Amino acid sequence: MAVRVVNSCSIFRCACPPPPPPLSPSRCVSFHFRPFKPHKNPNLGFHSLRTRSQVYSFGTRSRFFNSLVESVMEELKAMSTRRRIRANSRVFVMSSRELVEDKIEKWVLQKGLLLEFRKDSEKVLLAVAQKPDGKKNWMVSDQNGTTSSIKPQQITYIVPGVQDFNHADISDFIERAQNLWDLTLLEYAWVELLEKEKSVTAEELAEIIYGSTEPLESYCAHFLLSKDEVYFNTIGRKGSCFVYEPRPSAQVEELLQRKRAKEASERELQDFVQLLMSAKAMASHCKPPKCSWTTDEKRKYRIESLEAYAIDACKSDDQKRMAGMILKAMGLPKVSSAAVNLLMDIGYFPVHVNLDLLKFNIRTEYSDEILAAAENLLSLCHDPDMGNRKNLTFLKVYAIDVDEADELDDALSATRLQDGRIKVWIHVADPTFLVQPRSILDKEAMRRGTSVFLPTATFPMFPEKLAMEGMSLKQGKPCNAVSVSVVMHPDGSISEYTIDNSIIRPTYMLTYESATELLHLNLEEEAELRILSEAAALRLQWRRQQGAIDTSTIEARIKVANPDDPEPSINLYVENQSDPAMRLVSEMMILCGEAVATFGSYNNIPLPYRGQPQSAISDFLFSHLPEGPVRSSAYVKIMRAAEMDFRKPIHHGVLGLPGYVQFTSPIRRYMDLLAHYQVKAFLRGDSLPFSAGELEGVGSSISSLVRRARTIQSTSLRYWLLEYLRRQPKEKKFRALILRFIKDRLAALLLTEVGIQASASVSVGTQIGDEIEVRVEEAHPREDVLYLKEVLTS
Repeated sequence: MAVRVVNSCSIFRCACPPPPPPLSPSRCVSFHFRPFKPHKNPNLGFHSLRTRSQVYSFGTRSRFFNSLVESVMEELKAMSTRRRIRANSRVFVMSSRELVEDKIEKWVLQKGLLLEFRKDSEKVLLAVAQKPDGKKNWMVSDQNGTTSSIKPQQITYIVPGVQDFNHADISDFIERAQNLWDLTLLEYAWVELLEKEKSVTAEELAEIIYGSTEPLESYCAHFLLSKDEVYFNTIGRKGSCFVYEPRPSAQVEELLQRKRAKEASERELQDFVQLLMSAKAMASHCKPPKCSWTTDEKRKYRIESLEAYAIDACKSDDQKRMAGMILKAMGLPKVSSAAVNLLMDIGYFPVHVNLDLLKFNIRTEYSDEILAAAENLLSLCHDPDMGNRKNLTFLKVYAIDVDEADELDDALSATRLQDGRIKVWIHVADPTFLVQPRSILDKEAMRRGTSVFLPTATFPMFPEKLAMEGMSLKQGKPCNAVSVSVVMHPDGSISEYTIDNSIIRPTYMLTYESATELLHLNLEEEAELRILSEAAALRLQWRRQQGAIDTSTIEARIKVANPDDPEPSINLYVENQSDPAMRLVSEMMILCGEAVATFGSYNNIPLPYRGQPQSAISDFLFSHLPEGPVRSSAYVKIMRAAEMDFRKPIHHGVLGLPGYVQFTSPIRRYMDLLAHYQVKAFLRGDSLPFSAGELEGVGSSISSLVRRARTIQSTSLRYWLLEYLRRQPKEKKFRALILRFIKDRLAALLLTEVGIQASASVSVGTQIGDEIEVRVEEAHPREDVLYLKEVLTS
């Protein structure tokens, strides 16, 4: 028996003399049958073979087919190499008329035909035509037993030679067909057809590779061609039949290289998916560390693709495609929430990951260069204003802030003059004696724009050590400051003011709670604190006379310990902004802003002057609303947006001031730092570091950074408030204040014990300003969902 590699009828056939050219003796081998192992095809639900040894059967006919072993493949490769010179020559393509007349058999759809149709973009099914459905469509019964209507363009193949096929026999047909599916057969046919420069239909290919054009073999040849991405190219179609031509050798070699690369990539993807599944199945304390996912470059790219997909921040289509492939391989939907949950399940993301930090690319670390520059400043510690600082260490100085404040920007002093007027000092930390405009640390602070305060962490505008040790006010120690002193008229307006470089020694570091307690105790030895409280009351009264609006409300503050734990500790603080100590500090900060704006205007200094147009707000319009959160909420709903001018003060309608400059937080707000640069340069007699135009350019970018930070702070606070409520007992009741009605009996509520706003339906008869009780029905932090239900009293 001789073996022919190519033949016009079949690839393997008993041959008579003249014999074909012999193969190299060193490559002659014997052929053996190997066990048949079908593999499931995901597209059709069929099985395909990966072995070249086949047993074919149809009806009572049986054929045995031995595939070539590796040596024959090497011979074919050698033959292909010898023919490569033909790669650039034109492959013969039949004319359109030949295609129509000689290669295409016109099929007319009729009942009982066995056909293949495309169910969707990824799946094809076998079905039997049943009856017409309208003018063009047909009802078919597919291999799954489903009857549906299909369009003619969905049909990809009609099996020839089959009539009155019973759809119940499709499964048997598929089972027999699976023994014939071997994509490697196309390589042998490709060699023969390329040599003859011949195109074929599926039926002609069946004759070449199977020696038969029976329905089963014809369909299998079509199936192989439809799955082929290497050897053949479609050149025409008529009805349901396609015509194929062999690709040139060079193109086949290139496609094979691509295919091998794709298969290698798919194996790597499967290995990665197995890692994900393994990590997902581990107990929480056994999850691999985050750094282990980035040790290998390919693994790092895949995990970073998932992370980018999770926060809707894919940098390229390839990254998005990679994430989609991973999710699909994991059996997950291609949505960002699925990526988030997967990254949580493998331990890459903590359960309470702050996605906004990643989405907005918030700077959470400092480079070695910045840290080295900060260390250098601390070691040198040169003060250019040393000879021009006023010694105010004799004053009693109160620094009042939240109990967990990392750095202190401001402190207060007060005294009563002999004429009875009140004089106050607002002492502001002076970071500009260390940091100069346009220096490396200044540029880093500008890129950040503001410190970001979250329940889980603080990301400071300056490196922490520099801010805490070099800039922040410290109790009992001499501190460099800029002190704004103001003498007030009896009605609370400004009588006179000064701005000086100073040295102070803070006496007390108080929380708002402890400061309020001291005020209530009314201790004689703390007369200065009582004077500050009196000054704040005078200022509030005067500002209201100028049209100021009181927007004080109830706010929540949360600190989370060990936020990476699945159940971290949550500490909730609820603050009433009308609290005496908070009111005191707020009024002194506003007074400082007015004094600096007046100073800047008088001396023609470009500064970030803030204003807010007066809305058409009448006290009479809201007089029926109770003061506090209810009235404040109504005011805020109709307020106009704030504005900035960098050349002259503008009216601030909400604060009731002719001009205002934020000046009291230069360690944590870059706009305040800009004001310090300008004022400090003027006090030294130096030229101003920024023109009005330059300030405007910087201010625009800083405003964007500040808005982003506020968004993150707000969403993070709300997330943890919802997490706090989620943990509360279902029977627990909360007091809620009705702020307004949204629609019918749906009301906006403020939970006064938590400081969070939500909405719920309330009973008939309740009014704005009423306090009701509610229970938490559901709280889902990740979805920002809070369902409340009113507790009705009998």
